[in-house]
Amino acid sequence: MVRRSLLFTPGDRPEMLRKAPDSGADAIVFDLEDAVSPGHKDEAREVVRDLLSDPGFDPDPEVCVRVNATSDAIERDLDALAGADAEAIRLDSVMLPKATAGADVHELSRDLEERGLACPVLALIENAAGVLAAPEIAGADATDALVFGAEDLSADLGATRTREGTEVLYARERVVLAAAARDCEAIDTLVTDFGDGERLREDAAFSVQLGYDGKLAIHPAQVEPINEAFSPDPDEIEWAERVLEAEREAEEANRGVFEVDGEMIDAPLIAQAERILERARVVD
Repeated sequence: MVRRSLLFTPGDRPEMLRKAPDSGADAIVFDLEDAVSPGHKDEAREVVRDLLSDPGFDPDPEVCVRVNATSDAIERDLDALAGADAEAIRLDSVMLPKATAGADVHELSRDLEERGLACPVLALIENAAGVLAAPEIAGADATDALVFGAEDLSADLGATRTREGTEVLYARERVVLAAAARDCEAIDTLVTDFGDGERLREDAAFSVQLGYDGKLAIHPAQVEPINEAFSPDPDEIEWAERVLEAEREAEEANRGVFEVDGEMIDAPLIAQAERILERARVVD
């Protein structure tokens, strides 16, 4: 499974939910939280449950549901989903907003198991407490990915959002570091202006540089640029293939070091080449 792009869709918009799998996103996130007004929560729960339990709904992308943030609301979300046949429901993962401790993931995982809905948890880090606890959250057994949310974090901090994003850079780096240390995926924050394609491409390229595996999207138009950013380009693939071929030749000749294109290759660059080819195979 690859998660280059994760597209949010409001849970109370059935026509949008059914179209989401055609967006090209690797994962579609049916949102019961921020995208749904308080007065439409119950309606959204019913709409999402009905779609996920529809035998004809079996899309290629990963199907994720973002539950609400409070314990009581999460209980209502899960009870609604479990109201369908738990074994027949199409639910691949659950996104937990405002995660602040590993215990939050453990509690959600337990509640899912009790309802026959056991699945991986994508933990959304979007406040100061969550950023500081990111290593603990990443280490929870059910955590399959850390997701960074810059907008809510900025509000929690009282920070002013800027195009450069320096106000959240430490947190952005801490989240990807915590995920790497615990061997789980890291998904980067969204770009709120879905009409600004240039900014999205710049930000996605920076996400890749930081080490993120994918990025959030709030509009189908954002999916293709994100997928392109997180897919190895032909030059990268060719370089990786040359590195691994040169490694094989060096091993046969009992040479510990070797070069490719005038560059000395060591273990970190070999690992980078292996990651590039692995990602190329997955997204092909």
